[in-house]
Amino acid sequence: MRIETFSRLINRLPSQCQVCHSWPANTVCEDCVSQFAQPHARCQTCALPVPQGMPHCGACLKQAPPLDQCLAAVAYAYPWSNLMAEFKFHDQTGLARVFATLLKATPWVEPALDAADLVLAMPLSGAKLRQRGYNQALLLARELNHTKVQTDILLRIQDSPAQHTFKRTQRLNALKHAFAVDPLRIGALQGTRVVLVDDVMTTGASLYAAARVLRAAGASHITGLVFARTE
Repeated sequence: MRIETFSRLINRLPSQCQVCHSWPANTVCEDCVSQFAQPHARCQTCALPVPQGMPHCGACLKQAPPLDQCLAAVAYAYPWSNLMAEFKFHDQTGLARVFATLLKATPWVEPALDAADLVLAMPLSGAKLRQRGYNQALLLARELNHTKVQTDILLRIQDSPAQHTFKRTQRLNALKHAFAVDPLRIGALQGTRVVLVDDVMTTGASLYAAARVLRAAGASHITGLVFARTE
């Protein structure tokens, strides 16, 4: 089913698979999707792998995260980690469509997008945006549902050092005051269902910090949507 959905949605123009280099093929061919993008059981609120039939991981049972739901398409591993690096650091922005297509083929993602009032991308720090020239999460969000994307509600108001250099507790502290809702747009959040989009989820510190800000501003339901989840 996932392969059929992928075939239906992805651009069918001839190209070379960026994973196995077969030609002609989609940007990521159906064989590679079948091999590397099979859906797995994941915790409903943090997207970590769990045994089949278990809705939540132990950590989320002990302390519920600020997300009502969290969905991920793939594990942050080969070949997706390589493609993500190309997407984020080498101007391969066309991969946003591939990632969005795989996300839409992930169970429960399309219903979450259909039910959402707003689709918000995780904002980049000013320094990263100037360096990169684009926000990869925003490109992904627009491919998922451009009609619901808003860019002036959730703001990044504080830069922080690269998160991969921090342990989880340090990440949480560094991001505590990193996000805010534009005071003039708070009314747009009252009682809304929000999908919050990011490219990769590691500890969840960034998504959780943004979700807390959105919840405090009036969002009633928040779904985190990420392409890749570290495991």
